[in-house]
Amino acid sequence: MSANDKSTPIPHDNAGTSRRSFMRNLAIAGAGIGAGLVSQSSLASGSTVCAGNVVSGQSRKLGDLTVSPIGLGCMSMSSGSYNPPRSAKEMVPVIRGAIDRGVTFFDTAEVYGPFTNELIVGEALKPVRDQVVLASKLGFKFDNGQRAGRDSRPVAIRKAVEGMLKRLQTDRIDLLYLHRVDPNVPVEDVAGTMGELIKEGKARHFGLSEVSPTTLRKAHKEYPVTAVQSEYSIMERSVENQVLDTCKALGVGFVPWGSVCRGFLADKFNEYSRFSDDSRFASVPYFTPEAIKTNLVILDQIRVWSDERGITPAQFSIAWLLAQHPFIVPIPGTTKLHHLDEDLGALSVTFSASELAHFRTVIENIELAGFRAKDAALTDK
Repeated sequence: MSANDKSTPIPHDNAGTSRRSFMRNLAIAGAGIGAGLVSQSSLASGSTVCAGNVVSGQSRKLGDLTVSPIGLGCMSMSSGSYNPPRSAKEMVPVIRGAIDRGVTFFDTAEVYGPFTNELIVGEALKPVRDQVVLASKLGFKFDNGQRAGRDSRPVAIRKAVEGMLKRLQTDRIDLLYLHRVDPNVPVEDVAGTMGELIKEGKARHFGLSEVSPTTLRKAHKEYPVTAVQSEYSIMERSVENQVLDTCKALGVGFVPWGSVCRGFLADKFNEYSRFSDDSRFASVPYFTPEAIKTNLVILDQIRVWSDERGITPAQFSIAWLLAQHPFIVPIPGTTKLHHLDEDLGALSVTFSASELAHFRTVIENIELAGFRAKDAALTDK
């Protein structure tokens, strides 16, 4: 959130599990059981000490790429999109703390900053580069350090990759995405170029972001796609219209961004939340005053379900995503390790088939405002 954003926290007067009470309980538990546990990577890299590897060897597959079941989205660390950009000094310990906790999947992009996010991620991952999966995205052109349209011509892709490798301090990118489709370049040409980069060892896997099922099939025919990244949450569900089914049919993994709906499902906002004109929140359709008021109905319901299970709305929301398909790997973003601990707590939450069916029936009958139409999934973003 930008420094000028104004939002009023939602009070919790009941016995439910708010984010605030969760963090208090987490701190108490951590003080009791984690004081003597320090991982080798935290000693070597100066990360914040945690209670150990909470992922405990759990993994998921994006195509044939093995990653932790929850990754870390790094965009908010430096982009300035939803909060003031942080420094490398502040964010490197967060990324290394995620490694200590067992996270192996990290997501960035050249456009985040632009460029500064990759610098932070590269610095943080350098000591453990062979132990993690690094994903980044390209496809934009820049003028004087600012985004200036899309460009996925083969020559532009190759130029972008050289800069990305330098900033990331690595010789290869494990999952290289086309960030957005360039309408002037056939996606088959992009896929072919990505395939060449993989053969050259500069990338290991090819991904797409915010694409239609048709575009996914075209690209996959030219060169196998490992993963698709698009917005998906219990509130934003347009990809359930053919995108997820296409991924399943092709053996392609799915990486949802926005798993807690830009903080809405983390209980950060209420009907009094307002944003300054320069805040990115102000341009998001589901954060208008009218939309927030409408969408609080589903948040209220998620609070009830969460309280019944002694978890937070954020944990419920991430666990719901994980339960949809085994090839889904959320990448919630944060700049704070205690929020990461909360997010990773979703790994201990399971739902029965009857519970999932009940959730589905209820949410599909709740009116939402500001989200994509069902057919939006059938066009490239």
